[in-house]
Amino acid sequence: MTQPAWWPDVRARSGALLAFLIVAILVAAPLSHAADPATSQPPARQSPDWLRDAVIYEVFPRAFSPQGNFKGVTAQLDRLKELGVSVIWLMPIHPLGKLKAKGTLGSPYAVRDYDAINPDYGTADDLKQLVDAAHRRDMRVFIDIVANHTAWDSTLMRHPDWYRHDASGQIVPPNPDWIDVAQLDYSNPALREYMSGMLVRWLRDYKLDGFRCDYAIGVPRDFWESVRTQFDRVRPGLAFMAEADDPGLLARAFDIDYAWDFYHAMSAALSGQAPASSVREAWERAQARYPRGALRLRFSDNHDQLRATAQFGLPAALAASAVVFTLDGVPLLYNGMEVGDTTESAAPALFERAPIAWEMAERRPHVTPYYRALVSLRRAHPALTRGALRWLRNDDEQRVLSYERAAPGETLVVVVNLSSRSYAGIVESAAGDYREITPNPAARAATLPAVFLAPWEFRVFSRVSPANN
Repeated sequence: MTQPAWWPDVRARSGALLAFLIVAILVAAPLSHAADPATSQPPARQSPDWLRDAVIYEVFPRAFSPQGNFKGVTAQLDRLKELGVSVIWLMPIHPLGKLKAKGTLGSPYAVRDYDAINPDYGTADDLKQLVDAAHRRDMRVFIDIVANHTAWDSTLMRHPDWYRHDASGQIVPPNPDWIDVAQLDYSNPALREYMSGMLVRWLRDYKLDGFRCDYAIGVPRDFWESVRTQFDRVRPGLAFMAEADDPGLLARAFDIDYAWDFYHAMSAALSGQAPASSVREAWERAQARYPRGALRLRFSDNHDQLRATAQFGLPAALAASAVVFTLDGVPLLYNGMEVGDTTESAAPALFERAPIAWEMAERRPHVTPYYRALVSLRRAHPALTRGALRWLRNDDEQRVLSYERAAPGETLVVVVNLSSRSYAGIVESAAGDYREITPNPAARAATLPAVFLAPWEFRVFSRVSPANN
């Protein structure tokens, strides 16, 4: 992979600057940020081991291919496999409601029939062929489940007592903004029985590998805990992902949840509204709240948010992805990120047909190799998938993140510039010799603790030996 044109050459440095850095090394105060684990927290549920190695790829079938269906996804599995994707997450595949629908086509999260497949996406056999094709490539498949609410013309409306009502007896939406959906009421045992049976049928009949559960915090936790025991009997080793940031969900029900706190901190840093150190601070707050060993989904893009490329520009979006793939947790790619697509799918585009502009791969040919290299880096180094994380101080924490990932036999240091200005400074690191393992690094002689970074650049170093006594 060649360096993008927007990474200026920072190899030439003056002797005066080098002298300054040497002096800085000698006089710098201790710089460590201890990332003490929350040892007082109870342990998280044991997640399947394969999930820690996963790269999850979110697919909006309507937008993903010209066909806009399951066959369009199946046709691209080889490309996704080459990219390094190991889990395909399909956004809701059920028929959409029409009553009170938003936009031209309606939201995929306004489900009319949990037991059916959206005919626009194909047939049951098409879905089974997609899952089988993924499994032959050692890939797994999740589907999206919207258990908190339904469309207003849902098949479940024949049971009005399965819904929440206001004081006047009218069925209500979950909140005033979600006018296209109606809130289910899990105090009704019959609803619980139906929903648990429906979920088990999807797992069993389609050999699915997991669910992504929309707005999981809206459904009572005890329901999720009860169905999880059923899932484990039907599909041992499955993964259960919550769209939520509720530590309690990871104790007994879910294997992974959304790191919304990370997303918002990263977005604020990329836009210049907060220092880069706010990402570390968000991580530290989560450590204090979450069970030990909890897995979190790291992302810069998803269907609910504007594209990072559109919000912050492509260089900043790629820098965010460097953090996503080297921090702890599991990385998410949203379809089209791998070509630098700027087509939106967040509301109101979520309610229309807005195909991904795959032709962006020709205009931005460095983007796909960049993501392939990130996945390869992550796969090659267990410290990035299973290692402990320790934040490292640097001398410009307004703009630069630095952290250590350590596993038995391996210590890595990651440094990321979250700004549009070059950085030349000092990063704390354990004493010893380091070699650079950044994918296709610039030809420059530099090693820790002195680091040069172009705007939005990241670098990764591997410790090869401790310091001599």
